[in-house]
Amino acid sequence: MTKKPQRPITEIADWLATIYGSAVTELAPIAGGFWSAAYTYRVGNDDLVLRLSDLSEGFMLDTAAMQFTSPDLPIPEMLETGEALGHHYAISRRHYGRFVEDVTVEDADAAGGAIARLLAGLRAVPSSADSSVIWHQNNDDDNGAAVLTWHDWLRGGLRDQPDAITSGWRKKLAAYTHFNTVFQACEARIETLLPHCPERRDLVHGDLLHQNVLISEDATRVTAIFSWKCAVRGDFLFDTAWCTLWSPWHPGIAAADLWQRTITAPDLSPHDLIDAPLRHHCYELQIAASHFGWNVWTENEDDLAAVAKQAEMILERGPLTL
Repeated sequence: MTKKPQRPITEIADWLATIYGSAVTELAPIAGGFWSAAYTYRVGNDDLVLRLSDLSEGFMLDTAAMQFTSPDLPIPEMLETGEALGHHYAISRRHYGRFVEDVTVEDADAAGGAIARLLAGLRAVPSSADSSVIWHQNNDDDNGAAVLTWHDWLRGGLRDQPDAITSGWRKKLAAYTHFNTVFQACEARIETLLPHCPERRDLVHGDLLHQNVLISEDATRVTAIFSWKCAVRGDFLFDTAWCTLWSPWHPGIAAADLWQRTITAPDLSPHDLIDAPLRHHCYELQIAASHFGWNVWTENEDDLAAVAKQAEMILERGPLTL
């Protein structure tokens, strides 16, 4: 299993010194990231972040995502990418804050407003009906990505792709009788809901929690949004579903009530919200079901059981109400 690289910090310090011509200061590892190891450091008055990974795609996508930067989408500036120390690397400007999933219930009102503005910022990115679901592919590409539909992409997250890093998860899941039954129930419900899901091309981040968003200490504004490797063009309600699905793990996010904030957002029209409860229900189940495969592949039985329990609750609860 490929995970984040582990290099001696003295080796990293020596390499950075060769880039800048002198020793950097305040070099220290920081938490977060499954695929990359991150380090903060200073060069003069600049606060920077170095990331090392065995996969280059994430760094390429973070660089491409800078085009979406706006006051409500503060995307760190990527300064340099390349190969060093036997890995791929990226250097970006450092943003400060705390992870959004760490906000408390007491912060929920302020944080809910900040996250709602982030979601509105994603919706505000221009799109067109002929935009590719895989946003970093051109419509002229002949690899099939350009003709992928939103429904195709949703179904694809439930399939064991032979060329994917997680290949083989479906066979492993079959060995867990109960979890496999819950997965199949999610899969069947999703198929009944897909006809209600429009072929929209909103910008969807696709991984808003899991240490990918920073928020200010007073929780009034988002200060950074990272990791665009899961981003696609689809239905804006997917990001809302991402937050509501994982809210039992994060009481502050649950208290922020992002479902209610979304369906009452001033930038959305009645047309945008047609079948919104059914669409949101479909996406919650799709996200949960796709994580069955992830947790089986990472051999995390505790998280597999927790996600299965949440999926069962959502299946029984059904769609939320407007």
